[in-house]
Amino acid sequence: MPVKARHALVTGASSGIGAALIGRLLAEGWRVTGVARRSTAHAHAAYSGVVCDLSDETAREGLLTKLEGVDAFIHAAGFLATGALGALESSAHASMWALHVAAAEHLADALAPKMTLGGRIVLIGSRTASGSAGRSQYAATKAALVAMARSWAIELAPRGITANVVAPAATDTPMLHDPIRADVAVRVPPIGRLIQPFEVAAAVAFLLSPDAGAITGQVLTICGGSSL
Repeated sequence: MPVKARHALVTGASSGIGAALIGRLLAEGWRVTGVARRSTAHAHAAYSGVVCDLSDETAREGLLTKLEGVDAFIHAAGFLATGALGALESSAHASMWALHVAAAEHLADALAPKMTLGGRIVLIGSRTASGSAGRSQYAATKAALVAMARSWAIELAPRGITANVVAPAATDTPMLHDPIRADVAVRVPPIGRLIQPFEVAAAVAFLLSPDAGAITGQVLTICGGSSL
């Protein structure tokens, strides 16, 4: 009897890290459900795309009704709004919190209880979680992901399920090149180039593998030397 492919749910599927990860997992034999605000397509029989605004709780509830047998949940959806003290916008904070934190919490809360031995949760954080001028609201949401993942790791460890955060520095994605950030200088890591999405995807893929079964509650920072 053929072995049933493991099923991964990947948010932020339309571009950047999410798209790179989907390609990687499909190549490794996973069945993948990709979620994004717009339609996504991967020419592979094991891929299913779902359109969903993850910042909306009702939409997330609808998404959950379409899912079953999820072995790994990877939350890569996100966006960056900047602002210095004196010019912070509460709406920007609320939007980032809804997508980065509330969505991760909601989906993990529904999916983790049904995961079996070897289940995986990986949240895509950011090196800025430790603090970054002009990015305090964004950094706060990414720091919250670390706190949640570490808490879940403690709860899930007895069941053989891991929860970790992968935190890249400046990564060559559409989000980094969004025109809305035109007045924000890109901080190129000391290695002299941006982190590539496939490098982040490779790290996530490892954390999903059986070889990473003893790694949980950790933050893997992919910074190209930025944190040195």
